[in-house]
Amino acid sequence: MAELVYAPIVTIAPLVFTGLGLDLEVRGADNIPRTGGAVIASNHVSYLDFIFVGLGAHPAKRYVRFMAKDSVWRHPVGGPLMRGMKHIPVNREAGAESFKVALEAARSGEVVGVFPEATISRSFELKDFKSGAPRMAMDAGVPLIPVVVWGTQRLMTKGRPRDFSRGKAISVTVGAPMEVPKGSDTEAVGADLHAVMAGMLDDAIARYPQRPSGPDDTWWMPARHGGTAPTLAEATRMDRMELLEKSKRKTD
Repeated sequence: MAELVYAPIVTIAPLVFTGLGLDLEVRGADNIPRTGGAVIASNHVSYLDFIFVGLGAHPAKRYVRFMAKDSVWRHPVGGPLMRGMKHIPVNREAGAESFKVALEAARSGEVVGVFPEATISRSFELKDFKSGAPRMAMDAGVPLIPVVVWGTQRLMTKGRPRDFSRGKAISVTVGAPMEVPKGSDTEAVGADLHAVMAGMLDDAIARYPQRPSGPDDTWWMPARHGGTAPTLAEATRMDRMELLEKSKRKTD
């Protein structure tokens, strides 16, 4: 089936990034299977992560169908794009139906993209994972592929102004596929996935070619790596406060 929306976007995006002077590095793209279904699990540090993870699959000529919150589908610009690229809306109050749609996509040979942290990490470290990605890979009988993006938070992330100034480095690392046989303990697989991606993230940060330009530019580095981003514990508290505020607004 022709990709009337996705194909032009994948073609145009690198040209836009070149215009912005982005230094994009993709490692391990050969870990994306050229045929058959797969589940990609990626960390989540930016609103733009799905674009760069998608580009990581482009050398294999695959289009990633991402699971994303359904509010994006109601956006006048984002909605038509998400539908055109055949991404999968997630209604968090009816998650089972979204999982079913994604599972069928993986079974039918699609590459499905999942952010197991569910929301952007304010600490830029890995939060706890939901169990959906390992369960989907097991039920669909497809490989689970860990992916780590780094540097995208410098462009557009939660609680920070957008910054598309030139010259930023972005890295996408695709790890070796993980097999999830029938009958696997998906919680244990999720823990293994988290450990693998944590190591990949530490490596991505260590080899990242740029460092903060000064004291006012340390916000995008994790506290554990000498930056001023919230610690994982602080970020968890911030997320909980945000959820409480949202819940309060709904009941007012």
